[in-house]
Amino acid sequence: MATAFVNVPCNVGAIKGLESQNYVGLKPSLNQQFYCLMPKIKARPRRVFVIRASERRSESIPKMGLTDEECEAAVVAGNVPEAPPVSPKPAAPAGTPVVPSLPLNRRPRRNRKSPAMRASFQETNLSPANFVYPLFIHEGEEDTPIGAMPGCYRLGWRHGLVEEVAKARDVGVNSVVLFPKVPDALKSPTGDEAYNDNGLVPRTIRLLKDKFPDLVIYTDVALDPYSSDGHDGIVREDGVIMNDETVHQLCKQAVSQARAGADVVSPSDMMDGRVGAIRAALDAEGFQHVSIMSYTAKYASSFYGPFREALDSNPRFGDKKTYQMNPANYREALVEAHEDESEGADILLVKPGLPYLDIIRLLRDRSPLPIAAYQVSGEYSMIKAGSVLKMIDEERVMMESLMCLRRAGADIILTYFALQAARILCGENR
Repeated sequence: MATAFVNVPCNVGAIKGLESQNYVGLKPSLNQQFYCLMPKIKARPRRVFVIRASERRSESIPKMGLTDEECEAAVVAGNVPEAPPVSPKPAAPAGTPVVPSLPLNRRPRRNRKSPAMRASFQETNLSPANFVYPLFIHEGEEDTPIGAMPGCYRLGWRHGLVEEVAKARDVGVNSVVLFPKVPDALKSPTGDEAYNDNGLVPRTIRLLKDKFPDLVIYTDVALDPYSSDGHDGIVREDGVIMNDETVHQLCKQAVSQARAGADVVSPSDMMDGRVGAIRAALDAEGFQHVSIMSYTAKYASSFYGPFREALDSNPRFGDKKTYQMNPANYREALVEAHEDESEGADILLVKPGLPYLDIIRLLRDRSPLPIAAYQVSGEYSMIKAGSVLKMIDEERVMMESLMCLRRAGADIILTYFALQAARILCGENR
């Protein structure tokens, strides 16, 4: 394939130093002189210089040392440099029917025809800044693998946790949420350990803020890790979860976490009225700057199993259906969202994530507040299990699931894939 710069001779001397043997691809003229278009053109035999483009696209076409005026004059005179021809239309396979074009004014595939075009019109983007990394912590020094959640550990709060947070920050994940595995000996029916200022969570917050002052720390506000009954609230002798008495305990827990340095407290208990009570308690203690991320639409889901193994927090009896939402309900999420907004929530969260994309979109469309989605342990473990069984591509399914949560309307995503996904987004994939 050749690209040619064509020139006509004129009444001008040769350009000094322009000799064909010094330029790759130049054909010598008869007198080794290069002529360009100038006024008073004399009729002489036409001589042509041709520059042949390399067949390798990475190589550039050699320059001929012409000025802008000389190049323009050649074009005006009709000596337009050649460019590569249009690529031939790819052939259809043998047997393809010949049909008239459909009379379509709009063909959406036009905007999807190349990677560059698809990237230009992509409506939803995913960034490490969208992730909140849930981390399990315990009193031990060693990291303990969680069998039902491959790749996840109960991290030693002074060692493994610090290392994991550092790794996450290296790839742009600067938000974490802490979940403690509390020793059984410290659990009680009323969950008093939840507001111990020297308990596992407050100690961990202080350590992380000392190591990483700008780290955003979310905390879980609920009694189930501290309850000997494994429920999110105080259990009456007839099995009823006591609402207002539980809220009283939750307020003390939230204040204790804020005192330690938490940036966002996250009531996940689903007690009525707890957001307003916690807001009032925080403000009364001077923590007006501490945000509340309310678990607004937390469903009584079967996707939580691996998480409860991680914290050893399964209910000792019964289930959580009297306070968590019925998976069959849609409009009820609006009731919860309205209450949480009016009580002072700063962020509304939907849990689980992927099975409840409709609820994420519902809250996104109805509320001006940021929306969070929790890609829960069951979602995580299913993707991991499918990958082990070679049924799915773990990386692609992981990234697609996260993008779907964003597309549905989630501003932030709590996900155990935070570190792994962020590494892919940053191009590390290690």
